[in-house]
Amino acid sequence: MRPLIEICLEDVKSVLAAQEGGADRVELCSDLFEGGLTPSLGTVLTAKKLAQIPINCMIRPRGGDFCYSDLEFQAMKEDILAFKAAGVNGIVFGILTPEGDVDMDRSREVIKLARPLSVTFHRAFDMTHDPYKALEDLIELGVDRVLTSGQEASVPEGADLLADLVKKAGGRIIVMPGCGISERNFPKIHAKINAKEYHVHLPAEERSLMKFHPGHIYMGGLLRQSEFTVTHTDAARVQAIVEKL
Repeated sequence: MRPLIEICLEDVKSVLAAQEGGADRVELCSDLFEGGLTPSLGTVLTAKKLAQIPINCMIRPRGGDFCYSDLEFQAMKEDILAFKAAGVNGIVFGILTPEGDVDMDRSREVIKLARPLSVTFHRAFDMTHDPYKALEDLIELGVDRVLTSGQEASVPEGADLLADLVKKAGGRIIVMPGCGISERNFPKIHAKINAKEYHVHLPAEERSLMKFHPGHIYMGGLLRQSEFTVTHTDAARVQAIVEKL
């Protein structure tokens, strides 16, 4: 059976490009520079109106770690309710304890709130102190899938653990490798890991619509992307992976 391809992206144009390229599902975020944060409701509603591809929405109120305050947790729950009302396919979240375990109590609350939507636990998994315990915890919670790079910086580096996690999971949960997968290395990665689903970011840069470029003003900090470059999913790159299936 051919694996499912999920595209990680952050705007409506990219959702349409992923659909055009033949992807099976998208994970819609904002601010991928931070690793992906909660998208705006307007972005989600517009994508839902224009695209037919299933949309899973990131629920992550800020960058950094995955141990959240009570106020941040409340914001996460409100976002879940808003996206559920918008008719999305699923939600993507991850909450850890200070000790590096899956936060079972809060995760259980999130899952109950999100159902019957699909539920993915994201790469917070890669920050847990014991991946095998974390896997069993997520199975106990009834999570549908876990997104992971195998507790390494990228899937190619974490391939050994990923292959083992896929075997350990069996049919109890989907282990979805993600981070560092491209159209070039995908066949080799799939041959080694043999996962049912893969999470891929396939961007291309284009110039912004701005013609006037003041060179001394910036909207972000010193570590930043160009103010006059826009990144979208590349439909041709998506198609290049899909054609290898």
